[in-house]
Amino acid sequence: MEKQPIKNRYDFVIIFDVENGNPNGDPDAGNMPRTDPETGHGIVTDVCLKRKVRNYIELIHNDAETYKIFIKEVLNTKMKVAYDRSGIKSEKGKQKPDDIRTAQDFMCRNYYDIRTFGAVMSTGDHPCGIVRGPIQLNFAQSIDPVVPQDITITRMARTDEKRAETGETEMGKKNFIPYALYKAEGFISAKLAEKTGFSEDDLELFWEAIINMFEHDRSAARGKMIMHKLIIFKHDCALGKTHSHKLFEKVKITKKLNVVTPRSIGDYDIEIDTSMPDGVTLLMK
Repeated sequence: MEKQPIKNRYDFVIIFDVENGNPNGDPDAGNMPRTDPETGHGIVTDVCLKRKVRNYIELIHNDAETYKIFIKEVLNTKMKVAYDRSGIKSEKGKQKPDDIRTAQDFMCRNYYDIRTFGAVMSTGDHPCGIVRGPIQLNFAQSIDPVVPQDITITRMARTDEKRAETGETEMGKKNFIPYALYKAEGFISAKLAEKTGFSEDDLELFWEAIINMFEHDRSAARGKMIMHKLIIFKHDCALGKTHSHKLFEKVKITKKLNVVTPRSIGDYDIEIDTSMPDGVTLLMK
């Protein structure tokens, strides 16, 4: 039985923190933690958060049918499979719109991240068009300015004999933030879910991935990252009952008055206004 797309619009807020780690390194800045240069607030990109969701889905479903992950390894090869499995014989540059749509439907059915986040699949000899995904995320931003640091570390080994001639050890750097609390906002469109086939089961799996995405992504570089709150605003219709920003404003995070330098989530007050507009339900995961 084919799964039905979701019928409700959702907006959501996620709150997480990092302790002595680098939540999202910037390759243009020597992999230092990303920051807003004007305000000093820390940033974690939407791409980084989506990668963690993809990794969790792959870990749980292990490349099973309908739960494959598109954004990894060679992309155009997967689009060729869509043509082969769909029986499309079009030559390069002569694909009909119906053929592209058929291949696109195959990709949405088989790849979880395409029907969730969308994808650009217009490259190569087997184009599958462009899909707008029903779930979109903003950058996560820290509540307060952060102070990225780097410390010198020593490696007690050399990679080759030539480098060993200069000594038995070599120095390196490790980038980190002592502590920061982040908030990110997201949106889920039921109307776009109709086009990709994003279902209620897919939605529950997405919430599960958000809640657990740091638990299975541990590394020395990222330090201790914890997902603290997932706050969901469920609209009782596909188009929604109010603007997203009005719902996001109901989540307020402030530093406690006696705290100078936050070092834990306990140094903040998190207030959630539970009074909702008609047609909107507040959910906490």
